[in-house]
Amino acid sequence: MGTPYPHQDYRDFVIRKKPTTGSDLRSPSALNAAIRGGQVEAEKRQQYATGGLNHAGHAGDRPAPHGAAAAKIENETEDFHVPRVPTEIKHRITHYRNAKKMTQAQLAQAICVQPRIVQDYEKGTAIPDGNILSKMARVLGVPTLKK
Repeated sequence: MGTPYPHQDYRDFVIRKKPTTGSDLRSPSALNAAIRGGQVEAEKRQQYATGGLNHAGHAGDRPAPHGAAAAKIENETEDFHVPRVPTEIKHRITHYRNAKKMTQAQLAQAICVQPRIVQDYEKGTAIPDGNILSKMARVLGVPTLKK
């Protein structure tokens, strides 16, 4: 009497993990486990521990900016102002919407936008969009909402 399944092979099968690489050692816990297991050479430990950054926090051998370059960055005074809805326009939107006895949600539905957009326009936090302002003006029955 032989085996019940003669076509099957019952030899041992071993699965091994791939060797640890530098990209696998980004977290401190993975680095410590590799050190304990002897998978990391002594001179590589510091490189993996810092993520390849030098003492100044920059990659490779590139030094931190200093001198004229650092002064230029520190003295940068350009204002990166994003335009918002002016106070006059937001008051006009609220006034004409209330005169029509519409809610913000009804106005938003009439111009096919989210109610949050109408709220942002009335609070003055939205970035003005001419298409939305013209749709609001048409629905509210005014020639224009712009200044």
